[in-house]
Amino acid sequence: MHDAFDDLTIGHIKLLLSAADLGSFTQAANASGLSPAAVSKAIMRFEQRLGVPLFLRSTRTMRLTDIGDRYVADCREALALLHRAEQAAADAQAEPAGQLRVSLPTPYAHWRLPRLLSAFQARFPHIQVRLHISDRSVSLGNDAFDIAIRGHELADSGMVARKLEDAELVIVAAPEYLARAPAPNRPQDLLQHQCIQFRLPGSGRISTWSYREGGVRKEIATNGNLVCEDEYVGGIALARAGAGIYQMYRFAVEEDLAAGRLIELLPAYGGATRPFYLIYPDGITQPAKLRAFIDFLAETLVKAPRPGQPA
Repeated sequence: MHDAFDDLTIGHIKLLLSAADLGSFTQAANASGLSPAAVSKAIMRFEQRLGVPLFLRSTRTMRLTDIGDRYVADCREALALLHRAEQAAADAQAEPAGQLRVSLPTPYAHWRLPRLLSAFQARFPHIQVRLHISDRSVSLGNDAFDIAIRGHELADSGMVARKLEDAELVIVAAPEYLARAPAPNRPQDLLQHQCIQFRLPGSGRISTWSYREGGVRKEIATNGNLVCEDEYVGGIALARAGAGIYQMYRFAVEEDLAAGRLIELLPAYGGATRPFYLIYPDGITQPAKLRAFIDFLAETLVKAPRPGQPA
């Protein structure tokens, strides 16, 4: 075993923890933006370095060995200690400062956060906000992000999930599309239309569409030849061009609806929502830059009136 750590060790530790958390080299590769082969090679380098197997692999399953389980726990504790050391150094400053690494999905990056960031920078000029924009799930501890905004809670019990909002969904189409296809009168009519699809990055499944009928939330699997992958907002451009019907968050298409570029469909079945959460580590002491960002969003975004609500 080598006495000195090479420059890649920290990165390999993060890949190791991601593979252990997700139980799959492929999912760890998707989360980190690497190929499964690269992740497998990194883990093998770890095992060669240590001289022991960390995972038991078969064609269908993968799990940690007893040694691997202990080693992963120790690595997790070591990274947490390094993170606390960085936090302590950053918090020694009188004013919140430093680099804040934020992971957020495309709808929030395009429509929710831009109008707030200029005000945040004016209030905290010494915080540098680094935005990672992706609809893929991330692991905060392993992917070196300080905080994330996601459309679902995380299974990691070491994270806090603070709801930002329940964002309303709306089904839309362009006048050009409706000129050649009659507008649906009920959700089941969508099965006869060209519906723009979105493939969920985590599971690879096509996202179902949500609606409310008789006060009950329901789901429907639509059909369509156009499928967007990795980037949720790409379907809006397709809908604007008359390529089909799309379901999107109302806040993302408000201007299009007001300008008549898109038409809301099935309003009698509207009202379905999806939540957005602020995800961050659970800890008694949080770096000043992180606390400043959390408090700012709570003050501005969470309390801001939604469309149609009184100010």
